[in-house]
Amino acid sequence: MAGSSHGHTPAAWTGVTIAFIGFCVAGAFMVMAQPVGFWAGMAIVVLGGVVGAVMRAMGLGQPKNNHTVAHVAPAATREPVAAES
Repeated sequence: MAGSSHGHTPAAWTGVTIAFIGFCVAGAFMVMAQPVGFWAGMAIVVLGGVVGAVMRAMGLGQPKNNHTVAHVAPAATREPVAAES
């Protein structure tokens, strides 16, 4: 994972930060037994996901790489490899 830039984008940081704030708000209101505040915090969590997705669509996220994966036949159907001498 150290060799990639997975998640190191403005869209990811912003979305996760907003969602974290929402979890903190929801947790505080849960302890205070205030259901309306809890659900408001959960709405903030969803807002974080929406903001992250919109920012990604605007080009501030990780670009998608279309890697083609070569199909490898199962070992039982492969041709035997002659040993080099």
